[in-house]
Amino acid sequence: MAGRQTTVRKEREKRLLPLEAVNETHKLDRLVHERLRLGMLSALAVNESLTFNDLKKLLDTTDGNMSVHARKLEEAGYVSCTKSFAGRMPRTDYKLTAAGRRALERYLDHMEALIQAMREK
Repeated sequence: MAGRQTTVRKEREKRLLPLEAVNETHKLDRLVHERLRLGMLSALAVNESLTFNDLKKLLDTTDGNMSVHARKLEEAGYVSCTKSFAGRMPRTDYKLTAAGRRALERYLDHMEALIQAMREK
């Protein structure tokens, strides 16, 4: 029985991340980590700008969710928002700011470090 417990413990330890990688998770920007906000930042990183409706369709979300998450990113200075009219229709355009690009890059660096730690295990 003791031999089985030792084997089980060793298998469990193999699945655990090294302490450094676990500590990295505490450095993740929680604002960026949320699925919709990460999706918005990622989409804006590869497009000069996107409209509210483009992002909403791309992320398959509702108007309310889009508004809430876009506002959080705007308040953090990660995206800029420009409101205008196309004819009589309101139009909201979003762009990634330099601070938003840096936040996304930091987030991706942290995730890559976690992935690398898992692969080295």
